Amino acid sequence: MKKINLLLMLLFGCSSSSEWNVLFDGMKVNGLKGYNQTGFPTEDWTIVDGNLKTIPGHGVDLISEDVYKNFELELEWRVPVSGNSGIFYFATEDGDYIWQSAPEMQILDDSTHTEGKSTLTSAGSLYGLIAASESVVNPVGEFNKVRIKVKDNYVEHWLNGTKVVEYIYQSDHMKELIAKSKFKNMPLFAKAKEGRIGLQGDHGEIWYRNIRIRKL
Repeated sequence: MKKINLLLMLLFGCSSSSEWNVLFDGMKVNGLKGYNQTGFPTEDWTIVDGNLKTIPGHGVDLISEDVYKNFELELEWRVPVSGNSGIFYFATEDGDYIWQSAPEMQILDDSTHTEGKSTLTSAGSLYGLIAASESVVNPVGEFNKVRIKVKDNYVEHWLNGTKVVEYIYQSDHMKELIAKSKFKNMPLFAKAKEGRIGLQGDHGEIWYRNIRIRKL
């Protein structure tokens, strides 16, 4: 009986930790707010045809209400010609801008945006630090599927079914990369042990859909 009870505890424990939390289902937003704001920025983001998108001429980043350490995030994005955005994680609200604390998976139209010329800043990369292993971004106007997985500081970036980046968060190697990058003089960058998820909203139009996350 003790063995059965232990098995049930393990099963239910695993189940509760792997439940998906839907942040956007095509109709409503749940668990997201404006960066350094108390609520959702309805003047800056809107829902159109089942997509969560920025309103042109406005710019506020979104950030999760919850904090995460070990997690799996899934979403889809698309950008217009020369579009540029990003997905942040381990973010805090201590700085004026989200990128002062948070690593970023790059979102980009690689074909026409100037940052697409460098693999360090192309779609899927750990922005400015680790290049995407290959280019698998879809043509402009098509949605791209993202999966970001973090478990015990081991990070994976997946784009359209391909793992394009993997690294150890806060490792000596990452610290060496930061020391040689634009982030070297940012005291908050990549320092949090756990943090929030962020969606960049101040770089022009971006469409998101099917946003969900679960703790691991």
